[in-house]
Amino acid sequence: MDFIRGELLEIIEWQDDSRDTIAWRFPDDDKAIKNGAQLIARESQVAQFVYLGQFGDTFGPGKHTLTTDNIPVLTRLKGWKYGFQSPFKADVYFVNTRLFTGTKGGTANPIMLRDADLGVVRARAYGTYDFRVVNVQTFLKEVAGSDHDFRVDEFADTMRSRIVSIFSDALANAKVPVFDVATRYTELGDALMPLINPVISTKYGIEVASFIIENVSVPPEVEEAIDKRSAMSAIGNLNDYVKYQMAQGMAEGGGGGAAGMASELAVGFAVAKELMQQGGLAGGSPPPLPGAPAAAQANPDVLDPATVARLLGVSEADVMAEIESGKLVAKKIGSSYRVTRTALDAFLAH
Repeated sequence: MDFIRGELLEIIEWQDDSRDTIAWRFPDDDKAIKNGAQLIARESQVAQFVYLGQFGDTFGPGKHTLTTDNIPVLTRLKGWKYGFQSPFKADVYFVNTRLFTGTKGGTANPIMLRDADLGVVRARAYGTYDFRVVNVQTFLKEVAGSDHDFRVDEFADTMRSRIVSIFSDALANAKVPVFDVATRYTELGDALMPLINPVISTKYGIEVASFIIENVSVPPEVEEAIDKRSAMSAIGNLNDYVKYQMAQGMAEGGGGGAAGMASELAVGFAVAKELMQQGGLAGGSPPPLPGAPAAAQANPDVLDPATVARLLGVSEADVMAEIESGKLVAKKIGSSYRVTRTALDAFLAH
């Protein structure tokens, strides 16, 4: 009799001493469960009977005595004609229904998004989420399977592609502009919850309690374009910015001698050319410049070197160097030079 009693299970319980086990199969060691055995499920535990691959009865937290009265599903599956009188064998899975926090998740491949500012753009997203099991049978069937000790790291590996697929669809449907994502991580996470939970609860028996977006990134070429756009916005007036850069170069020693001065002059000419193309000079007379000689004010189509220098934002010495090199055509009248509008336009066009 003692031998027979040793082959029967009288107490079935899970004393969970881990913080990362989601599902655990009770090790029966090929023993049968006796009539009147005690099943103990602790807080945040659910015990699920499985008989020949079919789900039997489910027990929540508490102490349960196993009799015919409280295992009706198992009684029906086993087909006991006169009720549960003799020992039987069945698998018992304990599932932890507490909240598991800080699970990492992200997109393995970029998501194609239609953005109002950038058009179609590829983006990656990473973050953490908290989850709990809400449907034990669905979770065991679709996620944990027959694993005797199913842990969070296995869950992350198993669910990564599944949750990412749902997350990708939700992110695409959220339609949050890429430029705004960095300031709306919390809002974006909250917006994804109603889109994610109905799907994963039905498919996998879990519920996401919170989803925290930590980073949304775009390809390097898009980042570079965004940086350039930000830089141009920060610069503001291009002409003033170039003048400032030239002044800084002169204060530091002329930007590296003759080569630096030539570079500054070229930049000044380029800015003037751009201003002409925008209507600052082309198609009309240039505006009077403070300090320009009376002759230049009276006849804006004939400019002296000082006026040309002010107009281009460079020094008069630089203008004279271009005149003496023959690149800027000027007519010498007495001891001074005069540059016509036509000659200046031709110079700037090269």
